[in-house]
Amino acid sequence: MNDPARPKTRLLKGYAVLVTAFLGPLSIAAFRQEEKTRFTEIDVERINIVEPDGRLRMVISNRPRSIGPIYQGKPFGYPGGSRPGIIFFNDEGTENGGLTFSGRRNPDGKFAASSGFSFDQFDQDQILYLQYVDDNGTRKMGLTVADRADANIHDLVAERDAIMRMPEESARAEALRKWQEPRNGVPLFAERVYVGRDPSKAAVIQLSDPGGRTRLRLAVDSSGDPSLEFLDETGEVILRLPEN
Repeated sequence: MNDPARPKTRLLKGYAVLVTAFLGPLSIAAFRQEEKTRFTEIDVERINIVEPDGRLRMVISNRPRSIGPIYQGKPFGYPGGSRPGIIFFNDEGTENGGLTFSGRRNPDGKFAASSGFSFDQFDQDQILYLQYVDDNGTRKMGLTVADRADANIHDLVAERDAIMRMPEESARAEALRKWQEPRNGVPLFAERVYVGRDPSKAAVIQLSDPGGRTRLRLAVDSSGDPSLEFLDETGEVILRLPEN
């Protein structure tokens, strides 16, 4: 007996084979496109570079979508929205440096600009950085090498925030003073080397002791005159060349 539905069945099977043959390569192509895509130009407000498990390794963003400090994958300190640029993260998902920049002219015509490229001590803040700071023409730019105490930055910020919530002003000021003291004899921050140009337009090299006190200063001032100064722990010049 002839089945009137059989021609329709054959037609449907043929259609299914045709669709599979056509869409199969497209599906493979789409999968491959997810692995690598090429763009001639792209506008984006933020890009997150992540590890396979989702941990951040780098964030590129504008100002509103910029990220705040991150410690082992969790925000702390202050919210984002103030650091346009690139922020780097270590293997544990903790911020460990970045490239940031800003600059604008105010309604009164004055301007302010800054940029910095920094590298952080492990579980701490920046200890090696290039920086440019400009306050309407009063400029400082240079390379800084610093020491920081081996104190966890997450714990330090938590201690400071707890102090700032203290209701009594005098107790808060005393607690903050103690919080700023060295840890095991090491200051929380001590500039050790600075090479750059200071706001007085002098080219300088400054070497400091472990306490951050400048002990040797080589400079060529804005007039082109060179000098070499040796300083004691109080900042007094004990020898200057040339003497006049």
